[in-house]
Amino acid sequence: MSTSQETVLTEEPIKFSKQEFITEILNDYRIAFESREASLLGRREVLSGKAKFGIFGDGKEVAQVAMAKYFKDGDFRSGYYRDQTFMFATNNLTLQQWFAGLYGHTDLDAEPMTAGRQMGGHFGTQSLNRDGTWKDLTKIKNSSADISCTGSQMPRLVGLAMASKYYKQNPELQQKPFNKFSNKGTEIAFGTIGDASTSEGLFFEAINAAGVMQIPMLVSVWDDDHGISVPKKYQTTKESISEILKGFQREPGIPGYEIFKTKGWNYPHLCQTYEKAVKICREEHVPILIHVEEVNQPQGHSTSGSHERYKSKERLQWEIDFDPIKKMREWILENSIVSENEIKELEEKAKKNVIDAKNAAWMAYLTPILNERKQVADLFDELAATSENADTIALAKIELMSIKDPIRKDIYNAVKKILRLTRYENLEARPQLVEWLAGEKIADHDRYSSHLYSESAFNATKVQPLKPEYEDEPKIVDARVLLRENFDRILSKYPEVVIFGEDSGKIGGVNQGLEDLQAKYGEVRVFDTGIREATIIGQAIGLALRGLRPIAEIQYLDYLFYAIQIMSDDLASLQYRTKGGQKAPIIIRTRGHRLEGIFHSGSPMGMIINSIRGMYVCVPRNMTQASGFYNTLLAGDEPGLIIESLSSYRIKEKVPSNIGEFRVPLGVVETIREGTDVTIVTYGTCCRFALEASNMLEADGISVEVVDVQTLLPFDLDKQIVESVKKTNRLLVVDEDVPGGASAYILQKVLEEQEAYKYLDSAPKTLSAKAHRPAYTSDGDYASKPSSDDIYDAIYDIMHEADPERFPKIY
Repeated sequence: MSTSQETVLTEEPIKFSKQEFITEILNDYRIAFESREASLLGRREVLSGKAKFGIFGDGKEVAQVAMAKYFKDGDFRSGYYRDQTFMFATNNLTLQQWFAGLYGHTDLDAEPMTAGRQMGGHFGTQSLNRDGTWKDLTKIKNSSADISCTGSQMPRLVGLAMASKYYKQNPELQQKPFNKFSNKGTEIAFGTIGDASTSEGLFFEAINAAGVMQIPMLVSVWDDDHGISVPKKYQTTKESISEILKGFQREPGIPGYEIFKTKGWNYPHLCQTYEKAVKICREEHVPILIHVEEVNQPQGHSTSGSHERYKSKERLQWEIDFDPIKKMREWILENSIVSENEIKELEEKAKKNVIDAKNAAWMAYLTPILNERKQVADLFDELAATSENADTIALAKIELMSIKDPIRKDIYNAVKKILRLTRYENLEARPQLVEWLAGEKIADHDRYSSHLYSESAFNATKVQPLKPEYEDEPKIVDARVLLRENFDRILSKYPEVVIFGEDSGKIGGVNQGLEDLQAKYGEVRVFDTGIREATIIGQAIGLALRGLRPIAEIQYLDYLFYAIQIMSDDLASLQYRTKGGQKAPIIIRTRGHRLEGIFHSGSPMGMIINSIRGMYVCVPRNMTQASGFYNTLLAGDEPGLIIESLSSYRIKEKVPSNIGEFRVPLGVVETIREGTDVTIVTYGTCCRFALEASNMLEADGISVEVVDVQTLLPFDLDKQIVESVKKTNRLLVVDEDVPGGASAYILQKVLEEQEAYKYLDSAPKTLSAKAHRPAYTSDGDYASKPSSDDIYDAIYDIMHEADPERFPKIY
């Protein structure tokens, strides 16, 4: 086993055989040179106004071509927005596609990374066919879809690497249909990150997790001495990430990392470093850190500023002298690989390639817009022929046609202006213009708003429901036992399912919902993790990106705060930002609601549902419902969050005879009590309190209908709640969130989208928790969150207002 001293490589140049390597070396130089030219030209496109913003990979070119040489089919990348050269070198991106991303071209064929939904520099490959089915990931070089948030590529990297270990340890998954995801676990997950971003907690959490698990994760740190304008001395202890991670270096008999250092301008040493590092990572499943020092950044951080404002003259001169393109060129000439004239010829061709790619990308982007403008101009001519506003229409056409590089917004503005102007005129061409605008609205949905949820046949809302079935005398058990039995059937039915989290393995969860399942299925299928919520979710994302079906447990609902950024920025937006090109159908399991005390007891549903649009949020009132949601989500291909009711594990429930099979539909409400006077809309634990209050109210002559929403995302797809309001004409929303939390969301859905306001005879009311965290003790809980007494009083007040004689004030 290697030691830290053995990872120090010679600085002497590698002696390449001219006959064997000349083509490869020149190809590497061409890619690096073209990438630099693209960065330079890209900046000019931003400053000219053709592109909105630019953040480029200049300075990282040579290191990235070296890394790409050892990136094989089946491998995965999880990187950041300066990896353009790597994408070029792995043939995952053409120059024209790169420029299409800069312009925001919304055609997925032209811009296969994000379909123009993210700014340039956010890379990814298409893991899915257009119908949502998986490609054979072992036959392509894979890149998970980038996100901007610094350090956020690290949690998913853990999962991408762990997948290789998982496939290696599970012979059952080394055959069809799973062998399209891994070749017996031989793949590496390559991560890239800027040195300043290693200051993020996500980096350290991911590094520690990978070291604990010993997974094939190779992280390259591009060290250009700054984080925008902030130098390393304010970022990193000892000003060196490799120095402070020395304690992670493995030793004989003690697992850990292999840590390498190299320089971003030293092409032969970079190649040697990556060759050795990748061999260890791939063959031994040891995590690797490669600290690439002395990287320059010729154009500064981005097009929004200039690095001359914060770098010294000496540093700026060093960046010129040790520019990697310049140093690689010098090395090629010093080793007589080609002549000066030959390298100049290569550079001229490369410059032309970049210019041609830019022009082709711009014309491909602009031509459809020009065609649309021509359609509108022709319709304007037809309108003007018979309109009393002919002069104004003609002027609008001239103004529109005079725009050199129009965008669709320019066309829409002109069209709406003319439609407003002519709204009182009966013109033959006007309906055609209205129809054109309506067609563009549909097209814009596809361009900018599609694929928030799966648009394949595997969309989870399309999963056919199946009701629980019961024997004549069903077994009655604690709800946690029912849940455990369902998980048992899931693990038996789906070999690709893996369940993990804090305390999920040996003891089977803090509430024993997984009791004895590790003993039955092994530590590979059901296992414990460290206390690291962000990388628990990231781990699940990476596993799911590689074809597995993880169920990731976050022990309590408020621990979700640690992971909400990853859930929001990465997981929830994944299908959207790849326009259906990638998916990570993970299930996040947690528990919450009624627990006494400030922590673990909150129900921050408003925050959650407004942060993770693109996921499903299931709020079951009991474990039968919870089990049905697990079964439904596993039958689909989308991520979901299931929040089990913390106070329900010991409540008795009947065990269905079709455990593991029955499915609760998403977005379908359930009326759990019929009534005629008031509709209560609620979910989760509050359903129990609502039913208790309804029984008390019935004794006082008030008939209450209780509707359990079951899922907050999606919400009542069939619009059944308004049908209840039509009957009762009164509405109370009961919620454990803070005032204006999930209750405001529910009201917007019911009053605005379902237009229930039309049928109300009384003002709609909400009953939520107090604005503060719940207080300790049962009395604190009673005073902090809605109780059956609170629900009784709220309903009675509504009825008092409607009929004060029949329902006089009580208090």
